[in-house]
Amino acid sequence: MWVRRAPLMQPRVRLMSAQSSSATTSSTTGSFKQTRQLAEEEKRVLDPMIRVDQSGEVNGRDKKLHPILQEIFDRLVGEMALLRPLWNIAGFAVGAGTALMDKEAAMACTEAVETVTGNHSEDHLCTIVKMAEANPDLKELGKTIAKFRDDELEHYDIAVEHDARRAPFHSVLKAVIMQGCKSAIWVAERV
Repeated sequence: MWVRRAPLMQPRVRLMSAQSSSATTSSTTGSFKQTRQLAEEEKRVLDPMIRVDQSGEVNGRDKKLHPILQEIFDRLVGEMALLRPLWNIAGFAVGAGTALMDKEAAMACTEAVETVTGNHSEDHLCTIVKMAEANPDLKELGKTIAKFRDDELEHYDIAVEHDARRAPFHSVLKAVIMQGCKSAIWVAERV
């Protein structure tokens, strides 16, 4: 689980400071040059991460991908497209359903989704940090994943600040949505 700061969340792994995030992001998406191809074991570990990360962005914004992410994404894009209609329907149904309940329920939905995706991104980041000992290219990838994770934390913080915890049946609503997200991650990692 996340380490809490009052009243919002913070990551366990910090690879870049807030001041350097824009400079780091531009260097990771712009001038980064990969020094070697990914090893088969690295691909085996990274492929499910990319499936999940890109499945999760179906209803989010488009991201300019780090070159290593782009390489894996290009290889997996056909497989990921199989689930895209399911993610579109599920994302719309959960988002619209909670929005129809009230603003607090919509914020509780965001809180639940961002809790799961933030924790999942944190797990990815911990794995990448360990893998970067053998492949320095992955340090830059870790910075990109850290930026993605920090975006999720910001969404979580906004939801909490906007009364997510005042939603009717907050704990039940959050638990159901979190389980749905975990199930979607499980599927995305395997398909």
